[in-house]
Amino acid sequence: MNISEAATKVGLTPVTLRYYERIGLIPAVKRKNGGIRDYQEADLQWIEFIKCMKSAGLSIESLIEYTSLYIQGDATSEARKNILIEERESLQKKYQEIGETLATLDKKIDFYDSQNC
Repeated sequence: MNISEAATKVGLTPVTLRYYERIGLIPAVKRKNGGIRDYQEADLQWIEFIKCMKSAGLSIESLIEYTSLYIQGDATSEARKNILIEERESLQKKYQEIGETLATLDKKIDFYDSQNC
């Protein structure tokens, strides 16, 4: 499928997809005669993975490094795993901080609710 069709399927713009490819966030997409990008299902799955990881807060730098290692092949699987472990630990810390913030907000809200009785 062409870039417009792929962009529609993944909910991004063609400009964003070109940018992601240019900075190495997604592997290079195969091209048809004339240089037209020809997105395959595997490309769309990769884009969805990147979108998910970005929305979870993973850094662009980590994702670019992960993609670069992926392109290098199976010999890099341990390094890729380590990136994911590090990012998971970072997210777990943020998750805990958010939980603590929510608890503080709940206490403050309860305080205001008790004042209105």
